[in-house]
Amino acid sequence: MPQLQQPKITPFLWFDADAEAAAEMYTAIFDNSRILDVSRAGGKVMSVTFEVSGQRLMALNGGPHYELSPAFSLFVSVETQEELDRTWDALLAGGGKPTRCGWLVDRYGLSWQVIPTALMRLMGDPDPGRAGRTVKAMMGMIKLDIAELERAAASS
Repeated sequence: MPQLQQPKITPFLWFDADAEAAAEMYTAIFDNSRILDVSRAGGKVMSVTFEVSGQRLMALNGGPHYELSPAFSLFVSVETQEELDRTWDALLAGGGKPTRCGWLVDRYGLSWQVIPTALMRLMGDPDPGRAGRTVKAMMGMIKLDIAELERAAASS
């Protein structure tokens, strides 16, 4: 197999035994994604190198010694509610759990933030009232709703 050009920094994810299945799921959800390399030892997958929306990641089947936590998450920026809904549903498929404020944990234990660009724009509004109402609305949501965030910002 040809040698891969390795970026300087690559997020490295520790899974018990599902690195390849997780990489397959992530690359199926996002455009511009692919599995680059699967390393095996003793007939078992040891690690997977893959790209998700052009971001290189590595995953290891390291056993049950460590678990992923929300202290590390992947932030997904989306433009529309349709894209948000599609991404959210795909990441939750098969046993994921929504948390709050646009965060979820997929079935493999990886935390994700599915965040519309509108949220960042509304929270950065120079009018502190609009920004504050946006944050308050977001804090009450699990999956983010762009129309509701915009309504909250516009209310008085």
